[in-house]
Amino acid sequence: MQRHDPRQSFPPSPFLLSAPDRDGILLSGGFLLLQGEAMKRERAFIIFYEGRNFQGRQWECGNDCMDTFRHFNCCNSIRVSGGHWVAYEKPNYNGYQYIMGPGEYPDYHTWMGFNNCVRSCQMFPPYRGSYRMRIYNRPEMMGQSMEFMDDCPNVYDRFRFRDIFSCNIMEGYWIFYEHPNYRGRQYFLRPGEYRACGDWGCHNPMIVFYEDKNFQGRHYECTTDCPELHGHFSRCNSIRVDSGCWVAYEKPNYSGYQYMLPKGEYPEYQRWSGFNDCIRSCRMVPPYNGNYRMKIFERSDFGGQNMELNEDCPNLHERFHTRDISSVNVMEGYWMLHEHPNYRGRQYFLRPGEYRRHSEWGSASPTIGSLRRVTEAN
Repeated sequence: MQRHDPRQSFPPSPFLLSAPDRDGILLSGGFLLLQGEAMKRERAFIIFYEGRNFQGRQWECGNDCMDTFRHFNCCNSIRVSGGHWVAYEKPNYNGYQYIMGPGEYPDYHTWMGFNNCVRSCQMFPPYRGSYRMRIYNRPEMMGQSMEFMDDCPNVYDRFRFRDIFSCNIMEGYWIFYEHPNYRGRQYFLRPGEYRACGDWGCHNPMIVFYEDKNFQGRHYECTTDCPELHGHFSRCNSIRVDSGCWVAYEKPNYSGYQYMLPKGEYPEYQRWSGFNDCIRSCRMVPPYNGNYRMKIFERSDFGGQNMELNEDCPNLHERFHTRDISSVNVMEGYWMLHEHPNYRGRQYFLRPGEYRRHSEWGSASPTIGSLRRVTEAN
C-alpha cells in the first residue's frame, strides 16, 4: 500500500477534498475534508498487530476501548476495515492522538505515530452536516478570533497567530495539527467549547529534555518554569520543544549560560549553541504580540551614550559605535542580547524592566555584539 502523504491523516485520494460544502471532516493546523460517502455507516472495526506488516499477535476491536493493554503489548501495524477511528497513546483516551480512516498501516510511521504504543481507541460517528468553528488566541474564548468553515493548511497565514488557546466547535468534527501542512501531533475535537488547549489534550507549552543525542535515553517533559532540573536528568544532549518558546539555563535558579529555544528539534547541544551538556533550569517565554522598545546605555545606571531600538540589530557596533552596553531599560517586549555580532556567542534573555548593570542580565562583561526581539518567528 502506498505510504501516506504527510499532508494527510487519512489514506490518499479520494478522501482528500477542499470544497467546504462537501460532506466530511475538517482538520485544523491544516484542515482537511473527508467525503461523506466514505462516512456511511458500515460494520466498523480496527485490528491492531504487535509486529510490523500485520504480523504477530493481533486483536480486533469493534467498539470504543479505554484500555487495550490486556489485548496486546505494543502496536506496530494497524488495519482499519471500517469506520474512522482515533487511537491514543495512553489509556482513557490520553496521550498522542492518531486519526485513521479505512486502510492499511504497515508500521507506526504511516499513521504519523511517535512510537509503537497504542493504549485506547474511539470510533467517531458518521457526519454529513455543515462545518463551523471559531478559534481564539487566548484562553476562555478571549483575544483575537477567526471563524473557519473550510480547509486551512497553514493557520498562521490566515490567523496571523501560531498558537490557539481556545476554540468553539459549532458544527462538525475537526482535527488540529501541530504544524502546517497537516504534520505533527493531532488533536480530535467534537462539537463543544474548549476553553483551554488542555481541553483537547494539548499541554501547551512543553519542552522535552533527553539525556542522550538524537532524543534517546532518559527524558523529562516540562510544561512550566523550573528552577532546578537536576532531579529529573543528569545531563542534556538533545531537546525537543513541542510548543512555546523557552530559555534554558546551564545552572539552577536561572543562572549560567542561557539558550533561547523556539519550537523545534535540537538533536545535539551544539544545535542550541550550547557550551556543554548541562541544563539545570528553564523558563517559558510568555506569548507576546505587542510592540518592542528598549533603550541601551554605555554606562551603568543609565549613564553615558544611549540609543533607543525597536527592531533587531545584527551589528551593534556599527549603529551604537561602542561594543559595551552597561545598562538597559526594556520598555516593551522580550529581547535577547548576544555576545558577538550576527547573533552569535553567549545569549542573555531580557524581560521588560530596568537593568542597571550588566550583571543583572547574567553577564560577566558589558560586551554585546548584537540583539534581537523574541518573536514567534524566532
